[in-house]
Amino acid sequence: MNPIRIKAALTRRHLMGLAAGGLTAGLLPLKGWAEDDDKSSSLSSTAPAALASTGLSGQRVVVAGGGMAGMTAAKYLRLWGGSGVQVTLVEPDAVYTSSIMSNLVLNGSRNVDSLRFKRDALTTQYGVVRKAGQVVAVNASARTVTVSDKSVLAYDRLVLAPGVSFDNAYGLTQADYETRTPHAWRAGAQTTLLRNQVAAMRNGDIFVMTIPKSPYRCPPGPYERACVVADYLKRAKGPNCKVLVLDENLSIQAERHTFELAFSTIHAGVIEYVPGVSHIVINPGTKQVSYVDPVGGTQVVQARVVNPIVPHRASGSVSGGWLAQAGLNNSADGRWANVDVLSYESTAAGAQGIHVIGDAASCGMPKAGHVANQEAKICTDAILRLLAGGQPYARPVANSACYSPITATKASWLTAVYQYDATERKMKIASNGGQTLVNGLPAAATESSSIDGDNFENMSIWFRTLMADTTA
Repeated sequence: MNPIRIKAALTRRHLMGLAAGGLTAGLLPLKGWAEDDDKSSSLSSTAPAALASTGLSGQRVVVAGGGMAGMTAAKYLRLWGGSGVQVTLVEPDAVYTSSIMSNLVLNGSRNVDSLRFKRDALTTQYGVVRKAGQVVAVNASARTVTVSDKSVLAYDRLVLAPGVSFDNAYGLTQADYETRTPHAWRAGAQTTLLRNQVAAMRNGDIFVMTIPKSPYRCPPGPYERACVVADYLKRAKGPNCKVLVLDENLSIQAERHTFELAFSTIHAGVIEYVPGVSHIVINPGTKQVSYVDPVGGTQVVQARVVNPIVPHRASGSVSGGWLAQAGLNNSADGRWANVDVLSYESTAAGAQGIHVIGDAASCGMPKAGHVANQEAKICTDAILRLLAGGQPYARPVANSACYSPITATKASWLTAVYQYDATERKMKIASNGGQTLVNGLPAAATESSSIDGDNFENMSIWFRTLMADTTA
């Protein structure tokens, strides 16, 4: 399904109705949504929503994690499930900072405050009970979770949306990410730090970015970031800066046509893209980077700014972590949670009633905010059917959509539609003949035929609409 390019149509009924579990929830702009992106977090809701009348009563659902997946699940469990479904959201922070659009902080188009969204509407609009804290233990047999304040919550169904954690990699530590070599792959203080480092670059300096092997969060995001930084450096610092992209993958992982065009023409002479690199080592103090180029052998480069997008995994999946202790990190490499994509229920032994959604799940679709919203709706519909004594919907449909800024005024887009394949029991692309997935990413997808200003304008509408559907 292609994004609609007409602004008026987008404003009324934006890109992509979100089909989930047989229920279609269109992404519609909400009345009162701030048109100024810098005021997007100011959206407020005053009247409680009209909850569905389902007949369910006394059902307890705990949602752990308040990102794109967790917030959407909490909201729709109440909206579709009705007042008889008690939903508790466990999340330490009152405000969510969106990683979507955060690359635009690096060129000054946005600031981090414009990416912050309050979770108040979940309570005032939908009656979600918010519990400040983090899940630190899951007892699947007792159907309880322990929170960081040592309280224990009982559940009938548990939805885990813990997001990701970032490995110590390339000779770097968590302290290095926070103070010297930010990955900024979770928006917040690191995004601002990276922005300040880029702003301090001078003509002739080198910006080095690394990309981990797939799967990782937001497949097109690193290439988008390279373009945004290159565009800024050309405009603000001079023609002799360089953006060196060291990709551990053998090729560009999303929007290949778009980014090959961007690298070779729009940002030619500034971006150098090196695929298939290995043995990356970064000195956080000197910013010297060494790596093995499959063509040129061992290389050493002196950078002014190093942005290591490091390997990551489901939060809690490290050895001894709470997800690992519960046995829920059951992918072959122990980094992700395998799920039944009809319901997102964990496939781990003894994990009945536990669902995992968002970036932590291994489900055959890319790890991205729009997809997390989709997964949450499929999961929510399945849970409500199960609580009512039924079975999950047998033919779920989901889509993946995103926009990528290429310059300060132009963007591209990518979209794919997924359907459930009952034979292989996984989600497969429907819009391109049901092609299989490669490393959890689409083997084929529809991308914009042009990089232009209309796409850039529509990107903001898509973002506002997605965030309204998730948070308001």
